Amino acid sequence: MLVNCIDPRFTTGSFAYMAGRGFKDLYSQFVIAGGPIGVVADSFSDWRKTFWDNLDITVKLHSINRVVGIVHRDCGAAAVAYGERMVSDFGFETDRLSDALRQFRAELGKRQPKLTVDTGIMSLDGAVTVVT
Repeated sequence: MLVNCIDPRFTTGSFAYMAGRGFKDLYSQFVIAGGPIGVVADSFSDWRKTFWDNLDITVKLHSINRVVGIVHRDCGAAAVAYGERMVSDFGFETDRLSDALRQFRAELGKRQPKLTVDTGIMSLDGAVTVVT
């Protein structure tokens, strides 16, 4: 399952990233503002139940074994969640995005411990930096 943002600037990059990893036509997708940020940020807490319910049914119906969580640079939802500094301070943005992805991975580990979780930050050019 790919969890990514609604931002249309990253649609093609997300598909290319998944295809490049050998997942073309082999994954489900959950798209929400901020992607993994939309699942973990307090600003969007009302959305959490929907994601977790969707993940549960995806595991049951499609027997998935991996979740790929991708956030991206210059994200409006990230600015809502973590402040306007997200769009003006590259280092701060990197730290907050990385923290959100680690929180996302930790929550997945608690709720679905059998799933492998991959996370990364997508740049405006579509390149993904893996976050561990």
